[in-house]
Amino acid sequence: MRLEGKIALVTGGTSGIGRRVIERFGEEGAKVAFTGRREELGAEVAQATGAHFIHADAGKVEDAKRTVEETLERFGRIDILMNNAGAPAPGGRIEELPLDAFDTAFQVHLRGAVAHIKFAAPSMRAQGSGSIINVGSVAGHRAGYSSSTTYGMAKAAVIHMTRLVAMELGEDRVRVNSISPGGIATGIFAKSIGMDPAKAEETAEKVKSALANLQAVPRAGLTDDIANAALYLASDEASFVNGEDIVVDGGLIWGRKHSVVMAGGSMWSMLFE
Repeated sequence: MRLEGKIALVTGGTSGIGRRVIERFGEEGAKVAFTGRREELGAEVAQATGAHFIHADAGKVEDAKRTVEETLERFGRIDILMNNAGAPAPGGRIEELPLDAFDTAFQVHLRGAVAHIKFAAPSMRAQGSGSIINVGSVAGHRAGYSSSTTYGMAKAAVIHMTRLVAMELGEDRVRVNSISPGGIATGIFAKSIGMDPAKAEETAEKVKSALANLQAVPRAGLTDDIANAALYLASDEASFVNGEDIVVDGGLIWGRKHSVVMAGGSMWSMLFE
């Protein structure tokens, strides 16, 4: 019951990481409101978890405002805000980049997160407490970890926005942090190639074997890995953590696996035999 008595708002909670965060927060005693664009699926998640569903598009400012207002009206306060909502971003070469799709990606990932913070901040300042958790990505730290340059740009912006806002809201005891997932087994990979969202979610198990060999820790990342990091940041255990980005990737962004390096060394030694 690490979140007992707390009220949480999670954007993009109808599947994947968001849904697991809702479940974990609820298991730890929080009352949860969440948003999503897929109304039918949102209703299913609400029924399964007991959380309150708000049909909204996290990338639309008017929806962000309505979401925060409805949560405050229903629960009286917001202790935790997790900006989890995301969407695929355009890939391809820079000269072929569709700028309207570029704008849409930033609208969802960055502008949407900023909007929710903007509308939730006054109540958090007034109560003198709060934890805001943004979702970045390893692609926001290093180049080459996404097929979409736009996605990496947007996530880098989210990570730095987190630090900037943390320096402001921290003075009112409102903490702002982010989590950067690595290869997490969800439907996001299938969505990025245009698969229907409902069918994409069914591919999560299929990608585990491919993700298991990317990093030193020999398994795919799981939604639980991100949900547990979010639980820590949301809880009072992290009351002195502010402006931090927690990378949860099994070591993916820190370099090649030792075994791969050693295999490469053996190959080079053969040249000089």
